Amino acid sequence: MGFMPETATAPKKYGIAIIANDRVIDWLLPFLESYIATNAAIPLYLIPYDDNISRTRRAAAVFGVEIASLDSAELDALAKRLYPFNPGHRRRLRKLLALALPLDEVIYLDVDTIMLRDFSDVLGHVGAGTTDFLVACRCLDYIYNSRHRNYDFLRAAFSFNDGFFVTSRHVLSLQDFYNVIAKDERIFHEVRQRGGLFAQPLTNFVVHRRGLKVAPLPDCVSGASGESFYKAEKVIFAPDGPLDAGGRRIYFCHWPGLIGLPRRRIFDGLWHQYARQAAARMKA
Repeated sequence: MGFMPETATAPKKYGIAIIANDRVIDWLLPFLESYIATNAAIPLYLIPYDDNISRTRRAAAVFGVEIASLDSAELDALAKRLYPFNPGHRRRLRKLLALALPLDEVIYLDVDTIMLRDFSDVLGHVGAGTTDFLVACRCLDYIYNSRHRNYDFLRAAFSFNDGFFVTSRHVLSLQDFYNVIAKDERIFHEVRQRGGLFAQPLTNFVVHRRGLKVAPLPDCVSGASGESFYKAEKVIFAPDGPLDAGGRRIYFCHWPGLIGLPRRRIFDGLWHQYARQAAARMKA
């Protein structure tokens, strides 16, 4: 039975989604171990990045994770249209298949992440009248260039890192992406930041073009921190999980950009602990 954070006549279906393949297996295994340690009660769906998933399939079987079987043809066609010269990297848009899962609300996380505490209180906020799209915090980098200031709907938009978000397919669907690009592809290419960026500018653009209500985690979850960066400092390791310098609960740590395996920063030891535990679980 799926996780149900609220009681209702017709309980909503909740879940977590990631995207992975064998190329990122060294990141996938610690993520899965952290998921088992903190959020095993919430169903997890693994979306294949491509067909290179033989080791990924075995890991999914060992950890009891469902590999999502979703038709990516239309999304892949959109990716090819937007990024014709980047056949490998444009598959990053497949993270948007999280919006096609049979869920009422989904938490998406990049795989270069570890979960640090129970996410049950992160669910149930979308559609409450104040939030359509929940993110960790505001992020101004790697999204738009300066020309975004020419457009009213982008000038004061709440921009975000799309390595973590919570939304509902009833609020934001894949069809919304197709519709927005069909209407405003020229504007998207005009304002998007270049330089190896694919899903993040697109997700921001569609969310902003549709005028969705974006909210940071601390505004939705009492006592939550918007901190998630692997370079975080002054973190307090409390018995129930890490806290930021202000005593707020940190929910996950993200090493964005696959910058090389963790080494000597504040969360790196925990990442390596999960990596060792995952390796042992795979051998058992």
